[in-house]
Amino acid sequence: MATLSDIGVSAIINILGAFAFLLAFALLRLQPINDRVYFPKWYINGKRSAPRHVGNFVGKFVNLNFKTYLTFLNWMPQAMQMSEAQIIEHAGLDSAVFLRIYTLGLKIFVPTALVALLVLIPVNVSDGILFFLSKDLVVSDIDKLSISNIKPESLKFFVHIAMEYLFTFWTCFMLYKEYGRVAAMRLKFLASQDRHAEQFTVLVRNVPYESKRAITDSVENFFKKNHPDDYLCHQAVYNANKFAKLVRKRARLQNWLDYNQLKFERNPEKRPITKKGFLGLWGERVDSIDYYKQQLKEFDRRLTMERESILKDSKSIMPAAFVSFNSRCGAAVCAQTQQSKNPTLWLTNWAPEPRDIYWSNLSISFFSLTLRKLLISAAVFALVFFYMIPIAFVQSLANLEGLEKVAPFLRPLIEWKVIKSFLQGFLPGLALKVFLFVLPAILMFMSKIEGHVALSVLERRTAAKYYYFMLVNVFLGSIVAGTAFQQLHAFLHESATQIPRNIGVSIPMKATFFMTYIMVDGWAGIAGEILRLKPLVIFHLKNMFLVKTERDVERAMDPGSVDFPETLPSLQLYFLLGIVYAVVTPILLPFILIFFAFAYLVYRHQVINVYNQRYESCAAFWPHVHGRIIASLVISQLLLMGLLSTKKAAKSTPFLVVLPVLTLTFHKYCKSRFEPAFRKYPIEEAMEKDLQDRSSESDSNLKAYLADAYLHPIFHSFEEIELEDVKIDKKPPPDSPSPPLSELSSPSPTHDAKDHKEVEPSGTSQTSHNVQHYEVGQPGDLFHYEYEQTSHVYHYDFESQYHHDSQYQHNGYHY
Repeated sequence: MATLSDIGVSAIINILGAFAFLLAFALLRLQPINDRVYFPKWYINGKRSAPRHVGNFVGKFVNLNFKTYLTFLNWMPQAMQMSEAQIIEHAGLDSAVFLRIYTLGLKIFVPTALVALLVLIPVNVSDGILFFLSKDLVVSDIDKLSISNIKPESLKFFVHIAMEYLFTFWTCFMLYKEYGRVAAMRLKFLASQDRHAEQFTVLVRNVPYESKRAITDSVENFFKKNHPDDYLCHQAVYNANKFAKLVRKRARLQNWLDYNQLKFERNPEKRPITKKGFLGLWGERVDSIDYYKQQLKEFDRRLTMERESILKDSKSIMPAAFVSFNSRCGAAVCAQTQQSKNPTLWLTNWAPEPRDIYWSNLSISFFSLTLRKLLISAAVFALVFFYMIPIAFVQSLANLEGLEKVAPFLRPLIEWKVIKSFLQGFLPGLALKVFLFVLPAILMFMSKIEGHVALSVLERRTAAKYYYFMLVNVFLGSIVAGTAFQQLHAFLHESATQIPRNIGVSIPMKATFFMTYIMVDGWAGIAGEILRLKPLVIFHLKNMFLVKTERDVERAMDPGSVDFPETLPSLQLYFLLGIVYAVVTPILLPFILIFFAFAYLVYRHQVINVYNQRYESCAAFWPHVHGRIIASLVISQLLLMGLLSTKKAAKSTPFLVVLPVLTLTFHKYCKSRFEPAFRKYPIEEAMEKDLQDRSSESDSNLKAYLADAYLHPIFHSFEEIELEDVKIDKKPPPDSPSPPLSELSSPSPTHDAKDHKEVEPSGTSQTSHNVQHYEVGQPGDLFHYEYEQTSHVYHYDFESQYHHDSQYQHNGYHY
């Protein structure tokens, strides 16, 4: 079992590791070559361009102005400058509410930690019962600060019960306030949004088959009959998964053609050559441009034939459709009511926003969905059970003393102080982190097989599976397996009547293992998150070997979004640990507080500068977060009752029986009070928005707008999926207002800022831009970090002419 010195070793290792990650990040973010890795969101928003170099060759890759290195920690105050309203506008409501989870953790655990440390630790230390049990049980100095140190039948357990009531009421009070605040934010966000397709559209599934009528005709007739005043149009759903694969293959061929054309334009005297064999490694040598043009022509023919065969085959049309209405109110009524007397037919739900749709699963039949969910449930159960084996192995590393007594031959190796401290203080948490590394990807694959049709739902379902896994394996599994290893000698040599006492004493002792896990995952792991070492390496490897065209640069830079399937369950595990051990072993709370504060700072920086959300669910994940924190409260109460029962505290234990009932009653009230805001759209709100549209005459082209919003990918011309050699200038009307975020600039890793206007050289754009420059260095060694002040100007320039100074142009920016 880890002692205070072992925890100290782990703390030193993780603090030094976190500091090294932060220092590396602070230095790497200053380098021009890494700018796209650490500030990709500003590139995507069009408010930042790559650093433009004036000077020697080394300056293209390394920031040679050493004065900027003195301010390498300025990312911390910069991360706190943007207000919550600006974050919502900049990154969306999902990101803003995600950050509120960390502040909720601080609001709950800061007062809890102060009270627990000042009240419970003196009470726990005063008895010293573990001193007399140390001959039979494996104990440490940390365990003497826990509830295990209280002797049986002590009246001091009333203090722990009182603290459990106090912490529960405080947590519920903060949850109530936060639930109400997030629900209000969601309704306000929905009300403030401009017209979006998902506000007028519902997804209809399980459309009944009629022998003499096509699916599309059935949908149109049904909704014209039952929603005559509101029905507008609909879009059928096709089973076009094979077509989508062909489109992706065509895109790769087009990319190779672009690359060879660029290569030829740089060196017109030499035509590029390729081999027709596997991966171009062998075979007949042919002209690359002509070869890929011919390949594309053949592929276009295949795509045309495949599309025509799908459109002509009635079996390709799935019993589902996106049905659009002429008002939000009409869509709300349809989405939130039963359409048929048979409740298994004409199932309607709000349609996901177009970018949130997972098209591959729309073609799954209703029967197949039921079967898939059953099979995946069994597979998840098997996966959780299988993972108990490595979890038990990890616990054996965390409890070496227990193994020493059963396997004395390991004692010479284990007794080395340095090895022992490392094994107990650092390795268990690291080993558990490694075992969990691939799990989210496996669970996401299972969720896709289940058949969910929205990316947001896929991520929430994956997060739910991951949470249950961590609850069973990481929390309960660690306690059960750890207790068995830890007290193995006692279990083998004492009577069966003593086993409940040993387990009751041992459960709080697992706090030492969770301390090491928090330091590895919550301290060093969060520091590794901001360093982005994996994306950094992948970005530069892609630049070296895979980047051939402008689109490749954008794809290599793609930062993705916040990994909700992994981060949300991990967050909920920290809530569980803090709530459970607040009364049992309060010394764990400072470790939790450091995690919440540090993670809030890091993820605020990432949300502002890095991640680009693929969809906007309007904080639909919040009810799940609330429910799992409530579950943590109930688990803590049941665990405390079990502990007190082993302590023979028959007089005090009954006082806890009512607490789970009160907690679940509170949860039921919150569910009925706030959850409808996350499941339904109020008719009152919908009608108000419709009246606003009518007064502003903004619904004149609604049908044309909705007709294309949920257009199936099969109807997109594959020639348009990847635009080639396109120049588009969208100039705003002279009186069009600038968006509120136009005044926000990307945080620059530079020192001095100077504002002035610059007119771009001829040939880049016909529009002048207001550009802000951040200049660093002496004359001749300048880096310019630019962003457009006006977001109304879009210029897509796929010209590939390279200038004599090795600069090229894209989107009106200099690289």
